[in-house]
Amino acid sequence: MDLNLIPKLNHLSANNFFLLAGPCSIEGEDMAFRIAEKVVEITNKLKIPYVFKGSFKKANRSRVDSYTGIGDEKALKILAKISQEFDVPTVTDIHEISDAEMAAEYVDVLQIPAFLVRQTDLVIAAAKTGKVVNLKKGQFMSPESMKHAVAKVTDSGNNKTMITDRGTMFGYQDLIVDFRGIPTMREYASTVLDVTHSLQQPNQSSGVTGGRPDMIETIARAGIVNKVDGLFIETHFSPKDAKSDGANMLDLQHLEGLLTRLVEIRKTINQF
Repeated sequence: MDLNLIPKLNHLSANNFFLLAGPCSIEGEDMAFRIAEKVVEITNKLKIPYVFKGSFKKANRSRVDSYTGIGDEKALKILAKISQEFDVPTVTDIHEISDAEMAAEYVDVLQIPAFLVRQTDLVIAAAKTGKVVNLKKGQFMSPESMKHAVAKVTDSGNNKTMITDRGTMFGYQDLIVDFRGIPTMREYASTVLDVTHSLQQPNQSSGVTGGRPDMIETIARAGIVNKVDGLFIETHFSPKDAKSDGANMLDLQHLEGLLTRLVEIRKTINQF
């Protein structure tokens, strides 16, 4: 990926993968800053270009009583404050056309959720802000079909786009990552592997999504070996207490060790 496309992205290593990481949801300023500070420390040490991730609201919930956020403007202001304080770009997902213009005032990258990536008006609204648009591949879509989503962005006059794979539905309650799709999608745009969402186990009878965080390193290693441009990892200092997606998050205490090993793998792969 041309790192110049994302304002504030530190060019610590052009030969390294870049990282989108942070909590699933902005639960408050203190928690967001605590996570951002630690990830910035790690990525600076390992020379990994970094984008802080946090959802300003959660619209895709299993139940009507599920957590949705602390308030749109409040969460967006926290994202903007993190960007200013740590001099890193930020990314958040949008769900409605009106979200695009609002969120674009605060963040550098607008993310289209996997369930919504075929929503033409939403994709175009994101593209017309001029921000980088991160298109999450639908769990129901082939890698080849993502060229049409990318075209919606570029045809709207915006060439700043990337694709994120977050797995493909396998039955009703599991996801798999088909690594054959990585080189295909890289033909259309820089491609990111969403490690943690790929390990979700949705549609549980309890109405709360499950996950397999024990497989995070397995999926991440495979992504690096298959030359993804970036990784997407949701992390929290206490996943069991996270307001959303705690079942598939990486505990923040394990992030540095994981990234250290992945950087070494990427160095090896770059020789071939």
